Amino acid sequence: MTLATIFYAIGFPLLGIILGLLYKGIDRKISARMTSRIGPPIRQPFWDVGKLLIKETVVPENAVAWIFNVMPIVALASSMTLLLYIPFGIIKAPLEGYGDLVVILYLLTLQALAMAIGGFSAGSPFASVGAQREMILMMSYEMPLAIVITGFALIYKSFSLSTIALTPVWTLVGPVGWIGLLLLLAALLIVTPAELAKLPFDIAEAETEIAEGLLSEYSGRNLALFYLSDAVRSFAMVALEVALFFPFTFSQGFGLQFSEPVSYIIEGLWFLAKVLILYILAVTLVRTSFARFRIEQASRLFWTYVNIMALLGLILVALEVM
Repeated sequence: MTLATIFYAIGFPLLGIILGLLYKGIDRKISARMTSRIGPPIRQPFWDVGKLLIKETVVPENAVAWIFNVMPIVALASSMTLLLYIPFGIIKAPLEGYGDLVVILYLLTLQALAMAIGGFSAGSPFASVGAQREMILMMSYEMPLAIVITGFALIYKSFSLSTIALTPVWTLVGPVGWIGLLLLLAALLIVTPAELAKLPFDIAEAETEIAEGLLSEYSGRNLALFYLSDAVRSFAMVALEVALFFPFTFSQGFGLQFSEPVSYIIEGLWFLAKVLILYILAVTLVRTSFARFRIEQASRLFWTYVNIMALLGLILVALEVM
């Protein structure tokens, strides 16, 4: 393992925390402006984490204490590990080649599973209901996500995200494949707010119904870890979509060439700009425009419409490949 790889392995997760909180702040500010409110300052998520870290961490009397305390750590660790599989601009991912898309699918599931287990271990009826909802929702949206990954594996004959990001997928298929990719992209965009537990799919937390649901008994350090996990996973999920569907570099798009140090900076900023635009479109606009679904509505949406859309896209991509 080279020194650069070690540096990236340490630096990427730390950078992911900063970017995740920053994007969360931008998301809240834009959402507030869309509803004619001033909204909190962009730095508010950093303050929120700081305040939570200095508050008392309370463990409920009926909770399974060790599970209750471990699950926030598992959630944050899985979210930070996600970043090690995602290429940052033209910089290859530190863990590139170690399972990539397959491991990413497991890590996304692990974060949601950790929250559900933490809710079940809290000994609270609100947390238990929230955890049950989280499990139902997770089983609903994981299939279309797996179908999207299968589609890319068919095209590239590889699960390596760096290989996929190196050559834009749109240049490898014809008209039929384009239609299939558009369907897969649409399915993934619908899955995104559900994967990130944002409106209209924040059913497991639903403050007005079940008092924050699976997080109702968490406080202090444990709640801060879940908060950080959510911020990092939000950034990582959208960065994954950029790497899959919009990996076009600044140099490719504008036909410019730069020296190596300058190229890393420009491509990194270009990558962050693409992530921010997609974050606003896939998360901010959606959560501001829709009311919360009921759990049966969300489950029906994924099992019926989104699954059919994703499967049709996969079939078209497979026909193109054959």
